Amino acid sequence: MPRVNLPSVQLHYQFDGDTTAPIVMLSNSLSSALNLWEPQVPALLAAGFRVLRYDTRGHGESSVPAGPYSLAELAQDAIQLLDALAIDQVHFCGLSLGGMIGQWLGTHHAARLHSLVLCATTAYSGPPATWDERIAAVTTGGMAAVVEGTLSRWFTAASLQRLPLEVARIRAGILSTPVAGYAACGAAIRDMDQRESITTIPVPTQVMVGADDPGTPVSAAEFIHQRIAGARLVVIPDSQHLFNIEQPAAFNAALTAFLAR
Repeated sequence: MPRVNLPSVQLHYQFDGDTTAPIVMLSNSLSSALNLWEPQVPALLAAGFRVLRYDTRGHGESSVPAGPYSLAELAQDAIQLLDALAIDQVHFCGLSLGGMIGQWLGTHHAARLHSLVLCATTAYSGPPATWDERIAAVTTGGMAAVVEGTLSRWFTAASLQRLPLEVARIRAGILSTPVAGYAACGAAIRDMDQRESITTIPVPTQVMVGADDPGTPVSAAEFIHQRIAGARLVVIPDSQHLFNIEQPAAFNAALTAFLAR
């Protein structure tokens, strides 16, 4: 698998699609890797796009520099990856942590974006105690300490029963996440507050959320939608945090329709 050496991290990435097509860059949630987007790749290729996926630092096959990380560092990784690949502009779509990175890019590097899609994300994650507890839990008990709680937030009870193969794949991804990478990225989420800065995002933006997401609820998506001028809001029924996996047809239709504009 291709990797690029950046000043402070080695990032694993993958391209799919026609080399002449416009690029959609996909950014993952915490404790997942680039295979999070498997249900989206065929739809994006069919819609005429090239897909660039990458593993966030501390995740998947990317390296695990010493933490904690900041959101600015994570976003700068994305910019440096584009620079290394000689890519001027992309459509950027991020989910959860990836959406937080997207907000930072829209604020600080709008010239690199054709458009922005923010999925199952928030501009502020609330008091730090929750993230301190999760970081402490994995530090002492490994990723097994958070896997069941994570899955219950990411999938509806019906989806946990209906999608055994998909859930097993995501479970394996959580358990294989380096503890140091989870903790360092968790600190970036804990310390993030983009509630004011996102008001300056100038690029076309679509905010998407699962209707039953308990972690980054519809109210968080509505807040972002209201703060970004001209943004669109899409709420996908019968889904929680990983609504791209729970309801791929609805997710892909909303994503490709927006990008086509």
